[in-house]
Amino acid sequence: MSEPATTNAVYEDLYNLPENMIGEIIDGHLIVTPRPTRGHADAAASLGAELVPPYRFGRGGPGGWMIYHEPELHLGQNILVPDLAGWKRERFSTPREEHRFTVPPDWVCEILSPRTARDDRMKKMRIYAQHEVQHAWLIDPIICTLEVFRLESGKWLLLDVFSENARVRVEPFQEIEIDLGCLWSE
Repeated sequence: MSEPATTNAVYEDLYNLPENMIGEIIDGHLIVTPRPTRGHADAAASLGAELVPPYRFGRGGPGGWMIYHEPELHLGQNILVPDLAGWKRERFSTPREEHRFTVPPDWVCEILSPRTARDDRMKKMRIYAQHEVQHAWLIDPIICTLEVFRLESGKWLLLDVFSENARVRVEPFQEIEIDLGCLWSE
């Protein structure tokens, strides 16, 4: 589990981290975790490869989304770095030269690891709900699962859980079929 390194952290604290670490500010605490493992990175890269062509570029899908890997989200006093996040194009307003995303995404995906799962589930999901992120996915590459959530009345509703090699069509990307086996295969 990641541990808070600093209380009342400020943005400048992120500059002092080693390159092999990821820093987030959650509820005033600097949370420092190592870069993802290969399994974690494989799942994120594979999911991005499934979603970006049809949803960002309209190749085999509807287009209309901006999807990014590890964007730096500024949500109130919190600075979060989800593994993937997506905005409907009409809501997206971050200039190309800016690395801070201040408009909450429409969808986030957290790839769970033993070190991050507690913060991802308990802290970050709460913050995403407070900022009205409409969809969240939690992927566990160790047990090969995808949990799909939708925000309803300020609370997360678990829509479904899928595992292993399931082929799924899930919100907000139900127009395409995703082969979950691609997320954890070699």
